[in-house]
Amino acid sequence: AKTSPKELTGVVMASVVPPLTGTFVKACEKYLDRRPLVVDAGVKTGVRIRYEDPKAVGADRVADAAAVLKLYGGPACVVDFGAATTFNAITAEGDYLGGAIAQGIGIAAEALFQRTAKLPPVDLQRPPSAIGRNTVHAIQSGMVFGYAGLVEGMVARFRKELGPGTRVIGTGGLAELVAGETSVIEILAPWLTLEGLRIIWELNQ
Repeated sequence: AKTSPKELTGVVMASVVPPLTGTFVKACEKYLDRRPLVVDAGVKTGVRIRYEDPKAVGADRVADAAAVLKLYGGPACVVDFGAATTFNAITAEGDYLGGAIAQGIGIAAEALFQRTAKLPPVDLQRPPSAIGRNTVHAIQSGMVFGYAGLVEGMVARFRKELGPGTRVIGTGGLAELVAGETSVIEILAPWLTLEGLRIIWELNQ
């Protein structure tokens, strides 16, 4: 559905590319007639950042944490399948502790194709079996089942540190693909980051 800029009540954005933040702010002001709320250190989020350097936490990770605390509560581990695959730890008290960052599935696949001339680019989808009987299925197995194994291993470590009752929420573009191959992701929330941005915007009105 088309939305007129006049219908907008506000704009909120999370940028993990600082050099482009100003460009998007100006674009919002010019074309939407709204100055966006930029999620940064001075914004109310409902999350206590316990990272050694709070300013170093990506705005998308903060938005994920804000959404989880509002919608599900902690303790929780958020697995975000984006350009990077991130694991984020949130306590029941509303503290964002930090997490882990691994290369995203898409980036890993691109690196594989670029560095190995004989391996063809393939679609990221579930192969018929873990044992690939051809190159395409072998690559898909390594990517899909390999990342499912990564998720299971990291979640086990996070649960050990966060304690029993830790909920595991998956989000991001490839969350559904990987979540289907592991039982550790209990909640699939594709729009978690956007929900978090909405929640943060409301907190700052």
